[in-house]
Amino acid sequence: MRSALMFAGLAALVQPGLAAGQSAPLTVERIFGSNPIPTDTVEGGEWTVDGKGFDAIERSSAIAGGTDLVRYDVARNGRTVLVAARDLVVPATGKPVEIQHYAWSADGKRLLILTNGQRFRRTRALGDYWLFDLTTRKLRRIGGDAPAASLLYAEFSPDGSRIAYVRGNNLYVEPTAGDAPPRQLTRDGNDLIVNGLGDWVYEEEFSLRKAWSWSPDSKTIAFWRFDTAGVGTFYLITNTVGQYSRPIPLQYPKVGTTNSAVRVGTVDVASGATHWITLAGDPRQNYVPQMSWAGSSGKVFLQYANRLQNSYQLLLADPATGTTRPVFTERDAAWVEANDDPTWLDDGKRFTWLSERDGWRHLYIASADGKTMDLRTPGKFDVVSLLRVDAAQNAAWFIASPDNPTQRYLYRATLTGAPHVERVTPAGQAGTHSYDIAPGGHWARHTVSAFDRPPVTEMIDLTTQAPVRVLARNAALADEVAHEPLAPVEFTRLDLGKGVSVDAWLLKPAGFDPKKRYPVLFQVYGEPWGQTVADVWGGNTALWHRMLAERGYIVASIDPRGTNTPRGRDWRKSIYRRLGVIGPEDYAAGVRRLIAERPYIDATRIGIWGWSGGGSSTLHAMFRFPDLFRTGIAVAAVSDQTLYDTVYQERYMGLPSDNEAGYKAGSPITYADGLKGNLLMIHGTGDDNVHYQNLEQLEDRLIAANKPFTMMAYPDRTHGIYEKPGTSLHLYSLMTRYLETNLPPGGR
Repeated sequence: MRSALMFAGLAALVQPGLAAGQSAPLTVERIFGSNPIPTDTVEGGEWTVDGKGFDAIERSSAIAGGTDLVRYDVARNGRTVLVAARDLVVPATGKPVEIQHYAWSADGKRLLILTNGQRFRRTRALGDYWLFDLTTRKLRRIGGDAPAASLLYAEFSPDGSRIAYVRGNNLYVEPTAGDAPPRQLTRDGNDLIVNGLGDWVYEEEFSLRKAWSWSPDSKTIAFWRFDTAGVGTFYLITNTVGQYSRPIPLQYPKVGTTNSAVRVGTVDVASGATHWITLAGDPRQNYVPQMSWAGSSGKVFLQYANRLQNSYQLLLADPATGTTRPVFTERDAAWVEANDDPTWLDDGKRFTWLSERDGWRHLYIASADGKTMDLRTPGKFDVVSLLRVDAAQNAAWFIASPDNPTQRYLYRATLTGAPHVERVTPAGQAGTHSYDIAPGGHWARHTVSAFDRPPVTEMIDLTTQAPVRVLARNAALADEVAHEPLAPVEFTRLDLGKGVSVDAWLLKPAGFDPKKRYPVLFQVYGEPWGQTVADVWGGNTALWHRMLAERGYIVASIDPRGTNTPRGRDWRKSIYRRLGVIGPEDYAAGVRRLIAERPYIDATRIGIWGWSGGGSSTLHAMFRFPDLFRTGIAVAAVSDQTLYDTVYQERYMGLPSDNEAGYKAGSPITYADGLKGNLLMIHGTGDDNVHYQNLEQLEDRLIAANKPFTMMAYPDRTHGIYEKPGTSLHLYSLMTRYLETNLPPGGR
């Protein structure tokens, strides 16, 4: 963690030529360069089981390249080194094992350490694992003779007697005591058969990375098995690794094509015997987005969805026989969202469940027999996320914002008795609040920010809301905002008629004169996984927007129908089978409303930009409303919905076989010949999510229509376009130059 005091001292320096109290103008270099405006973050901090302290990884001051694992007592702020870097020196090399991630055994006597983490899809989960015994002070490598950085998701059994992990697409287990070799539990893993890991689309769309789970009694492991044979292979091509290009195969199911065949099984750790859970229907036409153990009941709990994802069967399975019994079925005319692993209460008799069945996303307590569904958060508001459930406290803490969908606050609900919901975040703290709540609900790490206020993280006493100490102050960022020449952002709601209203924000330029007319750059997203109109600090993108405002732009954003905001089920699902149709129409209507109401907006200088789904929205705007939007920047855009993955696109659009017209209407490429303005398209050639293919197919269509455009390909960069030195600086410099050339800033 960097020093907030040091940042405050640096931020207080006034550069030559600036008036007292005035900050230096923002530049792309100051935001994305080699010496950016410093930010203060909180790293590590796993809570102890009793909730009275937390552990953190800190750099060793004694051994180069080493790390210490330390424990902080929250109440007294006491600091104790639990495992020092000198304890983790490997005798054979004389070098310390760097702690990148860790886990304690249940008795706290052994520490499992991940080091040498290598990138595996979205995370650095692939690595080496070491076991440190605090009693004997001995250190040994897990995995036997496994190659370096070849293990994934190693984890102690609940009783601490064993460690299981994935290697080479198979599950392994080995004892924590002694030197017994690893034992392989599954044996059919290969390039196409995957045990214990989600396939690409499950990881991307269901957040399923580690696809296995210990039973509470430590005797059995439940796991997913993916047979990816038959899934279409998409080849990414890298041209930067040598004299010849190299293809990178990826099993990626595109809309309407074959999915992996998915099975869920349980393997007996002692005997190695596997039992498969019986699931009705074609395993390639159904999904298992979630699987977990049903508390201490000994049963396996599954969410089993049809391909359309509008019907989720909740099942309890017997791990010994594989037989299942239904609990209940969650249905929706549009789609159902998967729940995270539920919290089980009363020894597996009840569990938590989030549902939109009454038109709002609410917390229910469901009985394991499916006969009762007890609503715990009644009212016309959405539960945004469930943070912690504590039966001993008879409480569930969750994030919601009943009165303002652009903000987020902490609430608490009772689990039994008459429903009672109370706001925990004190009044008078407008903005977005997030909490990491300790077991027992006494302490929490609390972060608050707003559009014009960088995040501050502090330790708080959750019972009184009193701050204990500041963990991250972000003084340099706060000083930057305090002394820049911009007025506070304006949040507003636009009436589009016919009962439709949308939220928006506007950031006015420096030296704003309402008698002049200014260009506007709209940031857009417009799909079900995001929200751009939020009263929250937006990181480096927010700084870039502020830089543009300093240079004479109005920067604005609108959230159309279908975006993931807490405005109820009907709002979010109004775009079903019309994704890419309604959102762009709302953007156009919202911009026209702003132009009509605000004479200082220059209707001849309207720009738009977005990333991913926002890139698609940008293309729609430029192609379908060319007389309104004059300049656009589309980054990593889906140009044709049939080129995207099954789980995401079919969830919101249905199957292409029964919604061909919807897929065509929702794809920007359909309207490419409508382009009139200035269009810059940017894509990473190594994008495994939205393939570079999207850009090339759209280019083909624009060329055929003789439409001029500009494009930039970033070699081997993925969907985030951040890899390799200088990438972000280059990207945002490019976009800035393009805007200043084609959408000139300043009032007229």
